[in-house]
Amino acid sequence: MSAQVSPDATSDDKLWSLLSYIFSPLVPVIVLLMDSKKSRPFIKYHAMQALVLGILEIVVAVVLGWTVVLACLPFVIFIYLVYLGIQAYQGKMVVVPVVTNFVKNQGWV
Repeated sequence: MSAQVSPDATSDDKLWSLLSYIFSPLVPVIVLLMDSKKSRPFIKYHAMQALVLGILEIVVAVVLGWTVVLACLPFVIFIYLVYLGIQAYQGKMVVVPVVTNFVKNQGWV
């Protein structure tokens, strides 16, 4: 995972990106419905990644939630989302190996 700092990200962009990761998938959906926010490349980039990871977290929790050992996996994904949120708040464009490529190939960012 690599990250590069985005020089044009405002403090508002960084805050919305942080919130997108922490409260995923609810806040990314709200961000993508707001025209003023989805037009900002930094916010849209992080909101789309957070949305995909948040949906993945829910799917994993539902499918694997019945096993005690595997029930920890959604918690691990949440901790990773918090880490990504902190990186986004620092103005970094984080690259999540599979998710970033998926989002870019779909044309969502």
